[in-house]
Amino acid sequence: MTKIFIDANVIISVLNSEYPAFPFAAKVLSLADNPNYRLFTSPLSIAISFYFATKKCGVTKAHQKIILLGNKIQIVDTPEDCLKQLAKDKKIKDVEDGMQYYAAKKAKCNFIITDNIEDFYFSEIEVKTASAFLALISN
Repeated sequence: MTKIFIDANVIISVLNSEYPAFPFAAKVLSLADNPNYRLFTSPLSIAISFYFATKKCGVTKAHQKIILLGNKIQIVDTPEDCLKQLAKDKKIKDVEDGMQYYAAKKAKCNFIITDNIEDFYFSEIEVKTASAFLALISN
């Protein structure tokens, strides 16, 4: 089974129907229905995504979308010692990206899917855009 961590920007692309990323991001999220894949995200990604969805469609609709998403994707907490790990890891400069990374590690993900690959320059987990990941699994 392939475990995939979904970064906030991918979720935002789907919740807000943001092109050109939307069709690729939506297809990756649809893998939640495939038994060969397990999708994960963090509470931080959910919070960030909710915030941006409220700006596009209002609180009520954003809440509905987040609840639907939460029924499809597993939410993995960042490790309790995440900030200590970040303090030790001098490669990681952005706290939010580091928190996402450590959540993905905790879930033992095989991939991180993000629109901003360069944000995860330090990752030991393979990082792909949604479109690159879809091309990989279609081969």
